[in-house]
Amino acid sequence: MRRLAALCLFAGTLSFALGVSQPLLVFQKLWLLTDKPSLVDIVAGLWGEGERLLAVIVGLFSLVLPALKLALLAIAAADPDGAEPPSWIKALAGWSMLDVLVAALVVFAAKTSALAEASTLPGLWFFVLSVFLTAAAAALLRKSRVQAGG
Repeated sequence: MRRLAALCLFAGTLSFALGVSQPLLVFQKLWLLTDKPSLVDIVAGLWGEGERLLAVIVGLFSLVLPALKLALLAIAAADPDGAEPPSWIKALAGWSMLDVLVAALVVFAAKTSALAEASTLPGLWFFVLSVFLTAAAAALLRKSRVQAGG
């Protein structure tokens, strides 16, 4: 069980790295301009345009907290005593899916607009895969701890 959790964590971490660095969406405006931002590009763009509070919020919930969750789960998976990650880590799971929802809304809004068109790219799918693999690893670690009598 713990080996499967470790495999999910490894794959989830790799997917997270690809998800935040690869383009999430492609926007085509007026058939001339194309933009393919990654999550890191979006945060940097918000910061550069003076939207610092929004950049911090997006960076915190899309980059920092998921990375922290992965790190804490990796520590818990490596602990031979099967220590449980902090209880507040469960609250982070819902916020991970918020990014996916926002991206879906952006694609929907662009598709219903006559001025722009959007479609998903591999970065979004890697990010979604990371969310699910991280959730699976957390569940496997909990189940392993319960089976061990902890």
